[in-house]
Amino acid sequence: MKQLAILIAIILFSSVSFAQWKEEKSILAAIDQLKKAMISGERSALEAIASDKLSYGHSSGLVENKAEFVEHIASGKSDFVTIDLSEQTITIEDNIAVVRHLLNATTNDNNTPGTARIKVLLVWKKEHGKWKLLARQAVKVS
Repeated sequence: MKQLAILIAIILFSSVSFAQWKEEKSILAAIDQLKKAMISGERSALEAIASDKLSYGHSSGLVENKAEFVEHIASGKSDFVTIDLSEQTITIEDNIAVVRHLLNATTNDNNTPGTARIKVLLVWKKEHGKWKLLARQAVKVS
């Protein structure tokens, strides 16, 4: 009986771990899609990854909704040439994922070369089986 209880506990722990790993893998894919969409500036890719209720906060204090976020990047007003993410942490609870990372980027905003080094908080929500960016807030790194 004791061996059966241990076996059941192992199976339950394994299934929970596998489910968690699967969700983490899917949020990593969503983060990568966002990164690629921001670099390409492709309007449809940006629209597809963002929730209709997006609140997108810049390190300058500017806050945009989904339409403004998409237009800002698709128009080239904000142009990411490269994006490197590091120090990333992911916490998933039910259909919400909280992601933090350090973003280092080369930019070409309005055809003016530059760089960005910011810490970013992303909040993702699973909508109809897909992770969508619900909120983002960036802060400058000194």
